[in-house]
Amino acid sequence: MLEPGQPAPPFELPNQDGETVSLADFDSTVVVYFYPRADTPGCTTEACGFRDSWDEFEARGVPVLGISDDPVSDLVKFRDKYDLPFDLLSDESGEVASAYDSYGEKNMFGKTFDGVFRNTVVVAPDGTVEAVFEDVSPDGHADELLETLE
Repeated sequence: MLEPGQPAPPFELPNQDGETVSLADFDSTVVVYFYPRADTPGCTTEACGFRDSWDEFEARGVPVLGISDDPVSDLVKFRDKYDLPFDLLSDESGEVASAYDSYGEKNMFGKTFDGVFRNTVVVAPDGTVEAVFEDVSPDGHADELLETLE
């Protein structure tokens, strides 16, 4: 897993509107959270937690980027269905999630497949990793991050 102080891997990915978003676009602290699948129970809980705390993230000047291996078409539906105010990024190849140690072999219901792990990385304004959260619980994660950002 990435360690605090390491450079955060750069990325450019399409958001829910098909527009390219780059980590280099930001000169502030950024929350980059990885989630397995749009519009599933855990991912919806996590995304809605960020949505419900959005005013606090904005007040701190901290953008939130959600990354999954979903196609752009699924992300726009997810954003619209839950009125999510932050960018969801499509990493269909899993390349960015892999660079963040958030992609690999998973087991579910006796089946093995590659997928995104539920991890979060806080990137400092200088582009280094500030904090890492592995295998997070979707419920209350936004609040946990806000406490870390204080």
